[in-house]
Amino acid sequence: MLQQDLLVTVTDETFADVVLASPKPIVVDIWAEWCPPCHAISRSLAELAVELDGRMTVATLDADANSETCRAYEVRSLPTLLVFRAGELVSATVGARPKSALRDLLTRHL
Repeated sequence: MLQQDLLVTVTDETFADVVLASPKPIVVDIWAEWCPPCHAISRSLAELAVELDGRMTVATLDADANSETCRAYEVRSLPTLLVFRAGELVSATVGARPKSALRDLLTRHL
């Protein structure tokens, strides 16, 4: 299975159906094309999606194209990672982190 197959793209329109209604934990990577640290964290999350093997969904949301969701969750800096369980926000992390720190963050919410 390709890493891209494990990533879900969400938008303002699909956020509630995909993220808030998710039956398993889900991390939302909020990024922008112009943000170099966002690209680094996105690569790490794609690799971690393979490691997590379906136990957690990894979603991406383009901040520039989805301002409604960014406003709702008070996203002020990029990259921002939001972790949800049963429709509730359980963790918000701002800024790039090494892959090992991302792994620790995500496995805490499995």
